Amino acid sequence: MTTKGLFPRLWRWTKKIFIILFIAQLLYIIILKWVNPPITVTQLVSWVSGHGLKRDYVSRSSISPNARLAVMAAEDQLFPDHNGFDWKSIKKAMKYNEKKPGRIRGGSTISQQVAKNVFLWQGRSWIRKGLETYFTFMIELLWSKKRIMQVYLNVIEMGDGIFGIEAAAQSYFNKPAKNLSRQEAALIAACLPNPKRYKVKPPSSYVASRARRIAQQMNNLSTDPDIQKVIGTSPP
Repeated sequence: MTTKGLFPRLWRWTKKIFIILFIAQLLYIIILKWVNPPITVTQLVSWVSGHGLKRDYVSRSSISPNARLAVMAAEDQLFPDHNGFDWKSIKKAMKYNEKKPGRIRGGSTISQQVAKNVFLWQGRSWIRKGLETYFTFMIELLWSKKRIMQVYLNVIEMGDGIFGIEAAAQSYFNKPAKNLSRQEAALIAACLPNPKRYKVKPPSSYVASRARRIAQQMNNLSTDPDIQKVIGTSPP
C-alpha cells in the first residue's frame, strides 16, 4: 500500500475509534446516573500500592444529612447553585498558585471532584484538567445534584485507603453513615483536603479547629432552602 493511500485509511480508522470511545463513555456516564461505579483509578492505585481499599457503597437514604451538609460546608458551599464550576474560587486559586508555586491550592467544586475521582486519575496535567472540565459538564447536564452528592460521598477518599462515607463512619466511629452526628461528619469533612495526611482519630489541633469551623458553617447553611433540597431536609 502506498503512503498516499495509507493516511486516508488511518484517518478513517481514527475517526471510527474516536466515535466508538465517545459513545462508550457517554453510555457509561448515563449508566452511572443509577449504578455505582465498579471501581475508580484512585481506588485501584490505593489497593495496588499497599494502602488498602475499604469501601461500601450505600444508597442516599443510608447517608446522614449531616454528612451531605458537612462536605458542602467544607468543600463547596455554592454546590446547589453553580453549574459545576465556582469561577471565583478558581481565580483565587490561580492567583495564589502564581504567588506561591510551591504550595498548590485547589479550587475544585464537588462536581469537579466527582468527575476526577470517577472517570479520571489524580494529577495536575492540562490533559487531565481538560477531561475533568468535560466530565464535570456532562454529569451536571445528565445527573441531578442529589446524585452527584451521593456519588461523591461514596467514592471520595476519606482516609488512607478508606473510600466513601460508610467506610469512614464504620472505621472511625463504629456506626453506619446514616447515624453520623454533626460533629462526627464535620471531623471527617475536615480531613478531605488531604485524607492521607490529616487524621480523624486522633485529630490534630488543626483538624479539630477546622472541624469546629465547619460545624459553625453547617449551622449557618442548614436553613438555606437550596441546600435543604440537596441534603434532604426541605419540607415536602
